[in-house]
Amino acid sequence: MKQDKLKPMLFSVLKKYSKEQFAKDVISGIIVAIIALPLSIALALASGVGPEEGIYTAIVAGFLISFFGGSRVQIAGPTAAFATIVAGIVAKSGMEGLMLATLFAGVILILMGIFKLGGLIKFIPYTITVGFTAGIAVTIVIGQIKDFLGLTFAKGTPAIETMDKLKAVAVNFHTLNGEALLVGLVSLAVLIAWPMIPKIGEKIPGSLIAVFAGIGMVKGLGMEVNTIGALYTISNKLPTLHIPSFSWSALTNVASDAFTIAILAAIESLLSCVVADSMINSHHRSNMELVAQGIGNVGSALFGGIPATGAIARTAANIKNGGRTPIAGMVHSVVLVLVLIILMPYAALIPMPTIAAILFMVAYNMCGWRAFARLCKRAPKSDIIVLMTTFILTVCFNLVIAIGVGMVLACILLMKRMAEETSVKGWEYFDPESDPDNIELREVPQHVRVYEISGPMFFGVAERFAEITLKDFTKVLIIRMRGVPTLDATAIHSLIALYERCKEHGVQIIFSHVNEQPMRSLEKAGMVKMVGRENFCAHIDDALKRAATFES
Repeated sequence: MKQDKLKPMLFSVLKKYSKEQFAKDVISGIIVAIIALPLSIALALASGVGPEEGIYTAIVAGFLISFFGGSRVQIAGPTAAFATIVAGIVAKSGMEGLMLATLFAGVILILMGIFKLGGLIKFIPYTITVGFTAGIAVTIVIGQIKDFLGLTFAKGTPAIETMDKLKAVAVNFHTLNGEALLVGLVSLAVLIAWPMIPKIGEKIPGSLIAVFAGIGMVKGLGMEVNTIGALYTISNKLPTLHIPSFSWSALTNVASDAFTIAILAAIESLLSCVVADSMINSHHRSNMELVAQGIGNVGSALFGGIPATGAIARTAANIKNGGRTPIAGMVHSVVLVLVLIILMPYAALIPMPTIAAILFMVAYNMCGWRAFARLCKRAPKSDIIVLMTTFILTVCFNLVIAIGVGMVLACILLMKRMAEETSVKGWEYFDPESDPDNIELREVPQHVRVYEISGPMFFGVAERFAEITLKDFTKVLIIRMRGVPTLDATAIHSLIALYERCKEHGVQIIFSHVNEQPMRSLEKAGMVKMVGRENFCAHIDDALKRAATFES
């Protein structure tokens, strides 16, 4: 496909670039940089490194991924998904080990793009994505309880694994600092309330206001609360090139971590691209995006940063503020260079409970609890098993085990479902052209488009729904499903996305001949109610008659 070619999107969009769009990209880049500043610092601290490493990542990786990327609007930098992984690597292998793992991951990502593996993202079931994302959110919350409550851990207390952190919080709860808790609660209240303020709440990020409020409380009231400066040495120096010492044993030690970083970066960045595509009605180049992610992570590692990937929230902010080309992402990185030089020393004043509050909101925004709850309530039992297994393993163990076990379980349950739907029937010889149900024998009005789906719809092929196109004159879309024996949660999620796309364009969707298992799944998911039971027809002739009533 054209959009899968290995050509940076920047080189394509510049052909028709205008002064008006440049002005919008610059404004959006500045706004996104303001949003990225406190987030980059907070995510770096959650990752067990210093605050400047987060800024370095946003500067170097953010610029390179925008320059070489396969998306028009992707904004890259440190993200919450990597926090617990990076913290574990730093605790185990130090910054040198993290640098090697990130370099290795970057090379893996580049190779994935070159060998055109970008399409493999479709084989990650929606249930696994929701499960590990919610699990990561929980681990972030658990990791920030200590700073939010101002707890003091005894020297030597194991607090690397999530369960160890939870145990340490319980054992040391008596050391709670009331002043730290007050700062954390006020910061959290600001983060929740600020976006509700009309106009101004959308233009100025709440995290920045929370930082000012936290600093004002601690300094103005003389509170005994830990700040970044009390725990870390702050530097406003520009990132410098550092090439690590390579050895076979060092590379083998970080190989598993590198693969974890690469797979997670690929999943998160391509998911962010898909979300962005739906917002701007565009198509990203998945393989070029993987190459760019690899280049960005190599650059980040060489200049003192941590792993980076596409950030959905920052990408969405870029789109909402008018950014439509990679120039916006590059401007965001340049602005952060100026912030690093001028304002970084003041980061020492930021209270740790404020950082914890910011990360609580990051965890809440990324957890997708509504999707999680909807799946638990409405998805087939096999998908719920995969979802809960992935979630629990992410929290109790790590992401590698969670995704590995989740994928194996999803495949086993898929094979079981397929076996249950398989039947053996005698073959009746007939001329396909004489098939009485052949759509070609029917007159389809111009305002109606008919698509026939054949075969089981599961996580490996669910993206096919995205290939359905709508014309300007289309008023009705008929989905014929007589050849679909089974649907899973990923396919249902894609169908709901298709329904929402149709609704946005004023197109009525009608289903024809939905078989027993798919119908049960769609009813449980609430889609029958959403679309309207009257728009589920038993036969294609009934669907065409129904479609005729929508002709304007």
